[in-house]
Amino acid sequence: MAIVVYFGMAVAFVSIVLVWLWWSTRNSLLTDWPVVGMIPGLLYNASQIHDFTAAVLQQNNGTFVFKGPWFSSMDFLVTSDPMNVHHTFSKNFSNYPKGPDFNQIFDYVGDGIFTVDSDSWIIQRNMIHSLFKDKRFELAVHTSLHQKISECLFSLLDNACKLGNEVDLKDVFQSFTFDHICILLFGMDPKNLSMESPSAPANAFDDITQVFLYRNIVPGVIWKLQRWLQIGEEKKMRKACHTFDNFVENCIQTNQQKEKNINEFDMLTYFLQVEGQKQNLSSKFIRDMVVNLMVAGRDTTSAALFWTFWLISTNPSSQKKILEEMEHHFGSDNNDDKLRFFNFEKMEQLVYLHGVVCEALRFYPSIPFERKVSIESDILPSGHHISKNTKIVYSLYAMGRMKEIWGEDCLEFKPERWISESGGIKHQPSYKFIAFNAGPRTCLGKNLGLLQIKSVVCAILWNYSLHFIEDQNVLPSSSIVLHPKNGLKVRFFKRHAY
Repeated sequence: MAIVVYFGMAVAFVSIVLVWLWWSTRNSLLTDWPVVGMIPGLLYNASQIHDFTAAVLQQNNGTFVFKGPWFSSMDFLVTSDPMNVHHTFSKNFSNYPKGPDFNQIFDYVGDGIFTVDSDSWIIQRNMIHSLFKDKRFELAVHTSLHQKISECLFSLLDNACKLGNEVDLKDVFQSFTFDHICILLFGMDPKNLSMESPSAPANAFDDITQVFLYRNIVPGVIWKLQRWLQIGEEKKMRKACHTFDNFVENCIQTNQQKEKNINEFDMLTYFLQVEGQKQNLSSKFIRDMVVNLMVAGRDTTSAALFWTFWLISTNPSSQKKILEEMEHHFGSDNNDDKLRFFNFEKMEQLVYLHGVVCEALRFYPSIPFERKVSIESDILPSGHHISKNTKIVYSLYAMGRMKEIWGEDCLEFKPERWISESGGIKHQPSYKFIAFNAGPRTCLGKNLGLLQIKSVVCAILWNYSLHFIEDQNVLPSSSIVLHPKNGLKVRFFKRHAY
């Protein structure tokens, strides 16, 4: 009987402490509590983690130390200081790899270019760099992008116009980029864009990226225990990984078995035939590289497309300027009023559109945070001392909202900040505008991503007017890829008669 009483008292005490911590956390951004550290504040704000982190960084001059629970190894430094970024991403790059914890958290993507360091990273980066320089790849990108827009995207939107249906922009862009990266990788189109809702593999990958964020904000012992017991988020992770692995394996097998025309080109065939002749590539190496490229080619571009259209919709004057710029550069090409797609080379002349896309990425970077770990002790430009094996988290999302970086008008959507006085594109240093990473790890697919985004924006805005359904709550999701939380319902109307 006494044991029951003591147990009841212990449960009551723990409950009171937890309620007290929760109530106290509501009235402050982050408090370092005994035993549990700052975890209560982090978990309480997990649903709005990116805005919360930005607020904390603003309060702490761009850098602060997060204290995790005792003995949890969850202490880390969080920064949005561009000089800290420049120091760790470029000047002292060799001292700040991804680290073993990063590999554990993102274990599903394997030993691909986004998780590995040192020689393996150099080998993969050189392979991908060689691929992107291949003229056949450039032709494949242009051909597949033109075909996917003109035959699939236009068909979907024309049908929506005819029937007056509402369309979810999030689903459209995720399906479009999923199909396009599969065409480039495997030479096959899963036709996700033709479906009423995203396919199981596409949904599975969304689940995987959400669990990645969960692993970043809870102590490792918790998510590893969940993985061992197969409960909670880790149960969802295992199911999603199984679904997506089956899809990737089927795509690889189909690609290797089909007879290819001499003019056909896809990334997998390139790696197997060109790079495979130089070195022995294992099936795991190919699988990991494919998964990493799918992450880059699908999720980051679809997120960027969504936020670009969201910001255009909430800034009508910017949409008008984009259309005027397209009319100025492309109007003379439209002799028979049936031109619905634009020359890729001429698209480089759209300076204002470039500014719009960069502004969207400044506000909503597709990857909202990065993380590294120190090999040796160091002192950051901000004056913070870094010990050996210190974890550092960089909030790219917060960087786009800091007046110390972008000025007093940092919260204003202003594409003009990307246009020089002479009317050309104004480039910003990568450690300030870090949407495509910085230093040696700068994204190799930057130009490809920008081309995809600009092509879709031009194609849609020139041919359709968008009417957004009112009273929709558009917020960024709590994920490692900055997708919207709830999507965005839109009605399309043809802008021209064909």
